[in-house]
Amino acid sequence: MNSPAPIFELKNVTQKFSSFPSLTDINLQIYPGERVALVGSSGAGKSTLINLLNGTLTPTQGEVSIFGRNLTNLNSKLRRKVQRQIGTIYQQFHLVDNLRVIHNVNAGKLGHWSFFQAVMSLIYPLEIETALKALTKVGIPEKLYERTDRLSGGQQQRVAIARILVQNPVVILADEPISSLDPQRSREIMDLLCQLSEDAGKTLISSLHVVEYAFSHFQRIIGLREGRIFFDAPVEEVTGEMVEELYRIEPQDGEMGRWGDGERKKNPI
Repeated sequence: MNSPAPIFELKNVTQKFSSFPSLTDINLQIYPGERVALVGSSGAGKSTLINLLNGTLTPTQGEVSIFGRNLTNLNSKLRRKVQRQIGTIYQQFHLVDNLRVIHNVNAGKLGHWSFFQAVMSLIYPLEIETALKALTKVGIPEKLYERTDRLSGGQQQRVAIARILVQNPVVILADEPISSLDPQRSREIMDLLCQLSEDAGKTLISSLHVVEYAFSHFQRIIGLREGRIFFDAPVEEVTGEMVEELYRIEPQDGEMGRWGDGERKKNPI
């Protein structure tokens, strides 16, 4: 049996902002159905990698291929077609606060609707049953017509996830999806994301600042340090020593080594 082709393939990718390298010489492949956690200190390049995967950024050097297509070589129409298969959840939620929930959920359809449909939906919501079904899956169907700014942070993140369900992408990218939530809501959102990924067979890639969720909810962990891949391994092969070294700050001028920016959390190993 032939192995499946990777959804994402990065070859010798470097991403610079001005002259500062955010990522350097990244090589990796991510396959259909994988659940991959990206971990590392702030500034390690996790969000930059997410933005390369969804096509928001074009690499300074190297090649990013999605579904076998090099994004750099695609015209704008084909690029948008590829990007519609990728849904991204951000830590800031990216919702329009003064709109009702149904409008924010239906934003997941904007890539498929005409301009006229998009405008009409703001006046007379379209595909109400589709939006309701998505909100039911994330546990808040009763919020369908609620103003979004009246929801809690956890509920707003659920709306953002429902928007992705309506989009129905092949891949879900989550950039620090629980960084602004309390521990209980964080676990609820991580449970929800992984359950939705398993139920629908979708690839899930998430950057995380709480390492314990990488072990409890994902199959593979990629550790990033100073813009480079420090390790990339199945979760059962990642040791506590590897994680400790990932977050260790190199000693300067004879100082003792110390931990990074507080992102290292309890390690279940």
